Amino acid sequence: MLEKLVVQLDLNEYLQSFEKLFARKKSFILQGDSSLHFKRINELCELEFKPAPNLKNLDIALTHLSKQGVLHLEEIFEFVKIISYFIYLKKLEFKPNLGSWLDKIIIPNAFESLLESFTQKGELKTDLDERLINLENVLKLKKESIQNEFKKLIYSKSLSPYLIDTQIHLISQSEALLVRGGFTHAIKAKIVARSSSGGFYILPLSVENLQNDMAKIQNEKEMIYYEYAKNFSLLLHKNLAFLKFINSAFDLFDHYSARALFAKAKDYEFVLANGSNEIVLKDFAHPALKNPKSISLDFSKQVLIITGVNAGGKSMLLKSLLAAAFLAKYLLPMKINASSSKIGSFKHIQAILEDPQNVKNDISTFAGRMLAFSKLLGQKDLLLGVDEIELGTDFEEAASLYSVLIQKLMSQNQKIIITTHHKRLAMLLAKNEAVELLAALYDEEASRPKYEFLKGTIGKSYAFETALRYGISENLVAKAKQIYGEDKGDLEELVNKNIKLELELKTQLKSLENKEQKVGTILHSLKEQKERQEERFKEQSSRLERQYYEAIKQAKATLEFKELKDRQRSINKANELKKNIILPQKQETKDFKVNDFVKYEKIKGKIKALKKDEALIECEGLNLRVPLSLLKKSGELPKATQKANIKVDRVQNLSPSLDLHGLRSEEAIEKLDKYLSDALIVGFDEVLIYHGIGTGKLAFAVKEFLKTHKSVKEFSDAPLNQGGFGAKLVRL
Repeated sequence: MLEKLVVQLDLNEYLQSFEKLFARKKSFILQGDSSLHFKRINELCELEFKPAPNLKNLDIALTHLSKQGVLHLEEIFEFVKIISYFIYLKKLEFKPNLGSWLDKIIIPNAFESLLESFTQKGELKTDLDERLINLENVLKLKKESIQNEFKKLIYSKSLSPYLIDTQIHLISQSEALLVRGGFTHAIKAKIVARSSSGGFYILPLSVENLQNDMAKIQNEKEMIYYEYAKNFSLLLHKNLAFLKFINSAFDLFDHYSARALFAKAKDYEFVLANGSNEIVLKDFAHPALKNPKSISLDFSKQVLIITGVNAGGKSMLLKSLLAAAFLAKYLLPMKINASSSKIGSFKHIQAILEDPQNVKNDISTFAGRMLAFSKLLGQKDLLLGVDEIELGTDFEEAASLYSVLIQKLMSQNQKIIITTHHKRLAMLLAKNEAVELLAALYDEEASRPKYEFLKGTIGKSYAFETALRYGISENLVAKAKQIYGEDKGDLEELVNKNIKLELELKTQLKSLENKEQKVGTILHSLKEQKERQEERFKEQSSRLERQYYEAIKQAKATLEFKELKDRQRSINKANELKKNIILPQKQETKDFKVNDFVKYEKIKGKIKALKKDEALIECEGLNLRVPLSLLKKSGELPKATQKANIKVDRVQNLSPSLDLHGLRSEEAIEKLDKYLSDALIVGFDEVLIYHGIGTGKLAFAVKEFLKTHKSVKEFSDAPLNQGGFGAKLVRL
């Protein structure tokens, strides 16, 4: 099930790349306390470290040790690699969470001799045992003897006529000479094989004897190796509990290491899944996409319905939301602004994306969808994604059915993401406050999707525009538009205008937010400037008081002297002190003109008006009055961004009343919805809706619709002279 979800979300290549960083094969799922793992991984990301060595699975080796079995030296070396790596890690300076965990891993001193017994390649060191040194020397001599024997035979006069070439051939892992028939007169040898040209590959008897001697020596070495393997295995058996622990600890660190290395290589970040069911993404990009547009979306509500243009990225947005939740659940790195993002913790994540119909299962598209939904009805705490929800059946019936099913799933605390081209389902569910609408946008000037989304509205499908873009002739598209009908086309146009209007309002709102932020910056700057000026004033005032005090004190001291000379000297000193007092000079007013660019501390602006000693300057849309003495001339300001102009096409000749007599409830509601939208655009604040009395079904439908319409302030039965109980007076 998990493998299927990985493929559905296009995460298979991502996981394949990630799993290559494991030191030994394992599942990517990290068990245990996610919060603690998250802290340790982030600490590891801040440190440069040597990746873990590649290892084999040691479960069978541990089982053999538990039964006091003897391991091969290759298996023992795998444990040596684990222990050596942890000794290396313990020497690094880790932060508290990871450091305290490694500090608790105490390597027994008994392993010191074991660790020193192997080379870097995993071979037992020869200098451990004198017997191994002697046998190694003998083997070396035997190898030299074999080479000398071959040389002697190749250049011997008796064998030379029979040699086809003077090379030493490796046949069936044995060295041999290639000779012609009749060689038995010149040499005693064993035939190893026949050549394609009819020659014989032979192993000389003298060489065979030397090789047999080498085999005996090698057997003696193997006996010594077995002796060491037995002793090492006994040591490992005595420390079996520690080996099981450190083997498990290695796998845990391997998870940390792979995640840290992958995150650093890709410049990814980690998001820890929290206890909520919110998904707030900032600058997220699906790892399967090349040069993608990043996604920033607040999906805090329970249901998200994505509508709009074909090939506009609806399915990829659905996959991105599910993928982000999946990666956070399993603590895998992703391209995201982690500090500004928030992803909830979901027990299960499920996707219904593809068409279930195929030859093998003999099931229709819609039946397959119903089968999938029936399995969901008993589940809770599920994040569900459904692509093209009304696939496979009549969209009106499907909209009614799925609206009921989705409300049932919502009652089971399921969080749902839906993509659809049909507006009816979105309209049925939009009344619920737990449902969020999202429209894929279309660039009409460029005639292609923007791959951007607008919250709070239902998107237009742009099927005709998409058909033209992919090569369908204009005549066929025009005919299709004619069949589609003018009324529906007008409704589509109104939806399009609504989207445009909302986009423009959002642009203006963003501009106002930017301006508000600039105001805050300017006010903060003015506050700082005022504080600095007050500080300078206090310093100057304190300095002047101190200097005048010293001069007056010196002048008063003159009275204490009796001699005229001393008095004169004291007065001269007092005058000198007075002369040294520097008074603040009033700055000369510079010659400023209207439209001059000026600077006031950090604030730059343009003079709009001059009045006596003051100037009115415009700074980023704000007007400030500043004394001329505080202004300095400045260079030209950077051009401000153009203000957004909003233009809405008004509906012409709209009546202040609407007659719904003779219509079915659904047709009446659709017409009423369009009429109210037009009335809002025209500017009506009160309209009259005629529905009649009849059976009461139409009156009830109109009443219920008006209750839920966001733009209706209040409504009531019309006065008797305007229809009474058969009409509604609606205030917008």
